[in-house]
Amino acid sequence: MNKDLEHKFLKVFEAHQNIVHKICTLYAKDRDSHNDLFQEISIQLWKAYPKFRGDSKFSTWMYRVAINTAITQYRKEKKRIDVHDIDHVLFKTSAYEAYDKKEEEQLKLMYAAIKSLNDIDKALIFLFLEDKNYEEISETLGITEVNARVKMNRIKKKIKKILKP
Repeated sequence: MNKDLEHKFLKVFEAHQNIVHKICTLYAKDRDSHNDLFQEISIQLWKAYPKFRGDSKFSTWMYRVAINTAITQYRKEKKRIDVHDIDHVLFKTSAYEAYDKKEEEQLKLMYAAIKSLNDIDKALIFLFLEDKNYEEISETLGITEVNARVKMNRIKKKIKKILKP
């Protein structure tokens, strides 16, 4: 590929790489798998970039590629047998240090609840928490807006049930 295309990709990728980190946090079970997934998503984004037509925002397209890659990797990982339990690692941003212990525990509980959801529900709640509207969510996941709203209501009920049994 030409240098101009590479430069454009790197510029938009760097501006939006937190999207990939957030998705990795949801689907990875530890720091090493987070790094592996980040690398895999980056590779898939680079491979797919020449086909990006600009019909949607770059971030929407990036979400779609990243979520699909994460789900594919997650399903591959689920087929493997874990022989030991690994603590979940939260992606720490600069705002993370501002949390008090109670907020940190609530955040851990929320991540655990989200991680217990199926792949599509996990992606949907992630996009919702990223303040994406239902039109963007439906476009990213390839479902109707009505379906996204119905699923979101069901997910909220599931999470409430998990957090307050």
